[in-house]
Amino acid sequence: MNDGLLFALTLICALGCGVVGGVFFAFSTFVMRALGKLPPAQGLAAMQSINVVVLNPLFLGTLFGTGLVCVPVGIMAITRWSEPGAGYLLAGGLLYVIGTVLETIVVHVPRNNALATLDPEAPGSAERWFRYASVWTAWNHVRTLAAIAASAMFILALAA
Repeated sequence: MNDGLLFALTLICALGCGVVGGVFFAFSTFVMRALGKLPPAQGLAAMQSINVVVLNPLFLGTLFGTGLVCVPVGIMAITRWSEPGAGYLLAGGLLYVIGTVLETIVVHVPRNNALATLDPEAPGSAERWFRYASVWTAWNHVRTLAAIAASAMFILALAA
């Protein structure tokens, strides 16, 4: 892989991680709090709607496409370990793939799928919604920080 291609892929990683981190940052800092201020049935129903609408090519392409680009960049970091910025490239790739993509697949997708089965008006749904929102938000902080840290690593690699 030539330097120009590695530069372009690293830039794509930096931008993709930043965009995804920004989306998750919005959820961590105000979206989930706003949903929590609604009556439980309304907050639950709104989150169910968000979880359907988010499954679109633009968001999923950015979330998972960035992860796919991080893989060859991480491999190139290992093959160019003695070059400046290689450690940042590897750290960025690992942070994003493990802390954002894998975390989304392992933690958020199953929780979102379980939430989709709830009737917002059914007895017990409010308690399940409160538990969902608390755990979901805590784990969202993790993937937010991972994506933003990954973006920073890729930016540092570009500057190295």
